[in-house]
Amino acid sequence: MIHWEAHACLPLHPGADFSPLDRLREAGVHYVSVNVGMDMNPVAQILPVLAGYRARLVAHPERYRLVASVAEIHEAASAGVLAVGFDLEGALPLLGQPEMVALYRDLGVRQIHLAYNRNNPVADGCHDVERGLTPLGRRMVGAVNAAGVLMDCSHTGRRCSLDIMAASSQPVVFSHANPLALVDHGRNVSDEQIRACAATGGVVCVSGVSVFLGTSTPTAGDVARHAAYVADLVGVQHVGIGLDIGFGQPGLDDRPPGNHDPAYWWPREAGYGGSLEGIRYAPVETWRLLAGALRQAGMNPAEIAGVMGGNMLRVAGRVWHRP
Repeated sequence: MIHWEAHACLPLHPGADFSPLDRLREAGVHYVSVNVGMDMNPVAQILPVLAGYRARLVAHPERYRLVASVAEIHEAASAGVLAVGFDLEGALPLLGQPEMVALYRDLGVRQIHLAYNRNNPVADGCHDVERGLTPLGRRMVGAVNAAGVLMDCSHTGRRCSLDIMAASSQPVVFSHANPLALVDHGRNVSDEQIRACAATGGVVCVSGVSVFLGTSTPTAGDVARHAAYVADLVGVQHVGIGLDIGFGQPGLDDRPPGNHDPAYWWPREAGYGGSLEGIRYAPVETWRLLAGALRQAGMNPAEIAGVMGGNMLRVAGRVWHRP
């Protein structure tokens, strides 16, 4: 059984300490997707982060392995090391060039979404004016499909996400999202979006973020409740886990250079208070408790295995490839 954590964050700094990821491995996780940049981060920041992260992984082969295939995840699990892939949140780091997708893939990026909360020339963010996927955005979706990278719709506007899912030739995922029907927040996804994702053969990975779960102290039970909602709506084969845990490290300044305004990306009117400081995350140890919580939510062992990793493993098996 492979346990798949679809999204986690370390400081976006070349010197970030990877040892917090050991806690994921100790909690039973076999694969984790680690963020390497968002729309507010320029390429001049993202590339050193990628270089630093890759160097850190190479320096500790006894603990981590950068993987490019499902087979390599199984090999890492057998060796007792944590399999790692990277994800990119937003299209601005692609610089308007669909060809950049394959370049990032070659550097270890295995999943991309096209907007981070706000609109850009490619796609709409979930906290901005709806326009729909742009012509450049359609080319970007094609590039993501062609590169064998997971097409992610987290943080994306509702109408735009539906356009992306209609345009994609491959299964689409929400790597960290929650049902809007349970908590009315702009970052959460509607039943229409969940159904559209399932129709592509994709997976909605439930996050462990307090404001999206509707609780100040997220627990495994809260995550399981949201997972059960998605399962009841579209089938348990379309549910995964992306707790979106942020491993902060005091002393590392990973703020974007220049006049970065947190309140633009996390607007007060959307319930953030103008930053992420009030956000709480389900603890890493949630992974130890998830199987029991999902059982309490009515799932059998085979279904639990799918939610905790098998479903994302299936989708990655279809999508990841090198042309």
